[in-house]
Amino acid sequence: MMWLFGVVVAVELLGVTLDVPLLQWLAKPLLAPVLIAYLWTVRRRFDGVAVGLVFATAGDVALLMSGQTAFLAGMAFFLGAQISFLVTFVRRRRPPLPALLGYAVLWALANALLWSSLGPLRLPILGYSLALCAMAAAAVGVSRRTAIGGALFLFSDLVIGLGAAGTTLPGHHLLVMTTYIAALLLITTGWAAAGPGATGEPAGRPPSPTTARA
Repeated sequence: MMWLFGVVVAVELLGVTLDVPLLQWLAKPLLAPVLIAYLWTVRRRFDGVAVGLVFATAGDVALLMSGQTAFLAGMAFFLGAQISFLVTFVRRRRPPLPALLGYAVLWALANALLWSSLGPLRLPILGYSLALCAMAAAAVGVSRRTAIGGALFLFSDLVIGLGAAGTTLPGHHLLVMTTYIAALLLITTGWAAAGPGATGEPAGRPPSPTTARA
């Protein structure tokens, strides 16, 4: 299954690099569904992380369109993804206090710095980024891999936030997509490898040694 994900990623990044919308429309909506299929082969159940990936798929499609309405729709779908990941991670294990405090400070600082430049997007981004930071903190309580995935998701969306505030980094779109793809991959595989949680969640089939985020 991971070979298929690699092919989809290659097509998507090629489309972003060469600015070919057709390639992005072909590949981007498949990123999360391939990971859902992988998760099913490992855990044999449709859980909260899979639900989050469904929301991510809808968000990816929305963000392929232009305009503020599409941007807000994409943000709403990704809010659903963050909440799904957050609830699932917290049900498994409470996030450590240092992670909660660190991400709370980062959330406050980032919003304070961007506030004057965001215009009508201020409140939507304020709420979305709160859920995103909470998810990233909760990911720390699952495993090192999910923690890195949560941090990369935050970084990717921070780059998008900078763009919305009028600051575009070199290689903006490629940076957003590579970190987003890596985040989805690490969150999914980290969750798959974490096994049953402390809440008595039934275990799925253990991951095979060979299958070991425009």
